[in-house]
Amino acid sequence: MQAPVNMKQFVNDLESRGWLRRISEEVDPRLEITALSDPVMKAGGPALLFERVKGADCPLAINLFGSPQRMALALGVERLDEIADRLRGLLEMELPQGGLWSKLLSVLPKLKELKAFAPKQVKSAPCQEVVLKGEQARLDLLPILTCWPQDAGPFITLPQVITANPDTGKHNVGMYRLQRFDAHTTGMHWHRHKGGAAHYRRAKELGQKLPVAVALGGAPASVYAACAPLPENLPEYMFSGFLLRRPVELVKAAASDLLVPAEADVVLEGYVDPAEPLRIEGPFGDHTGYYSLADEYPVFHITAITHRRDFLYPTTIVGIPPMEDFYLGMATERIFLPLLQTVLPEVVDYHMPAEGVFHNLVFVAIDKKHPGQAYKVMNALWGQGQMMFAKVIVVVDADVDVHNPQRAWWEALNHIDPQRDILFTKGPADALDHAAQLPCLHSKMGIDGTKKLPGEGFERPWPDRIEMDPEVEKAALARLKAWGLLPPEK
Repeated sequence: MQAPVNMKQFVNDLESRGWLRRISEEVDPRLEITALSDPVMKAGGPALLFERVKGADCPLAINLFGSPQRMALALGVERLDEIADRLRGLLEMELPQGGLWSKLLSVLPKLKELKAFAPKQVKSAPCQEVVLKGEQARLDLLPILTCWPQDAGPFITLPQVITANPDTGKHNVGMYRLQRFDAHTTGMHWHRHKGGAAHYRRAKELGQKLPVAVALGGAPASVYAACAPLPENLPEYMFSGFLLRRPVELVKAAASDLLVPAEADVVLEGYVDPAEPLRIEGPFGDHTGYYSLADEYPVFHITAITHRRDFLYPTTIVGIPPMEDFYLGMATERIFLPLLQTVLPEVVDYHMPAEGVFHNLVFVAIDKKHPGQAYKVMNALWGQGQMMFAKVIVVVDADVDVHNPQRAWWEALNHIDPQRDILFTKGPADALDHAAQLPCLHSKMGIDGTKKLPGEGFERPWPDRIEMDPEVEKAALARLKAWGLLPPEK
């Protein structure tokens, strides 16, 4: 299966499979599209293409990634685990066993197969079929959503924000929300831990403006790569090329030296001036299910907009889970499991349930061999990239299905003595954690929900889990199905 190279192809692929619904009635980008889309997302419904959006000249696409099947189609596979298998084979073939995480990540971009997918620069591109500059470069052409009643305004929610290191020219691509202030300016919601924020700080030290480009649309793999927790030295568009199995084509921006995806639907170009006072941005109804509070952020000035002649506006909404972003997170779980296992080979699987909104809860299944191993895993995970934000880590045994949170909690809660098996520590917090003790700093809790060993001071026999005899169970299930007492298998 070939991954789609742009949004139009992705929409066509979804529609051909019956996974997309076109809406021809006019809809309002202020609250109404959210009110229409949220129940569809929570019910596991289709992608939606709103063909007539009030005040805009282009269609709006939402919930494009809102199921495991659509997420897999976006990345050109039948199952997301296929990408993990590719990466696992690559690591086993080219990396030495063991070693520190930092050494592993330093080698990752040099792997032969990844290097083959380095971006390719082209001279012309569909994203520049129409070029608007100066006063003509107005955000009015986009159906930007005001998602929730207390939002401070309309927000762009599915961008690829492109900056370059002022010293090296190396590009970073991140997904940072943009609040529309007026036709030519937005907020730039850079958290301190993000690559774009690092470029901003360096530009401030040098006393210069920072060029910024914001791509909307393009290859779905590139949209995903912008929000993936990649190591700092792995370029996002190289990774999306790996997912696409072909190099991503980039073109020089119309108003700067930044390189932007050729297949994008729209590109906003401009700058952030570190010498300019910060501006209040927010509140915003966030992926935690609560409003993130207003705070000061840099201002993005738009000096040019380029777009396809026939473009669409891809967007998403976040809020009380489950939402579309859960499936983007699911892709991260599956794809990056091999990297985690290279550093922690005892990890069998892990899962971030929707209720944990990525950083509040992580279940980890391990193949436990020695006393204290659960604590080793907890502490190691808190030291790995964006896993440092994990508020609660629950470690269970290898035979526990961590993708079934009800079962995982049942196992863990059966196995703990709270005083003995709960660990508290401190570390960085996600900037959106409104309950943190201090901004970006909070306590963390690790729960050892594994069976306890004699070496951990547990000398009594550990009881067996209740399970039916397999042959008796198989025969009983067959009779129940024959009697119509069990629903048909999906």
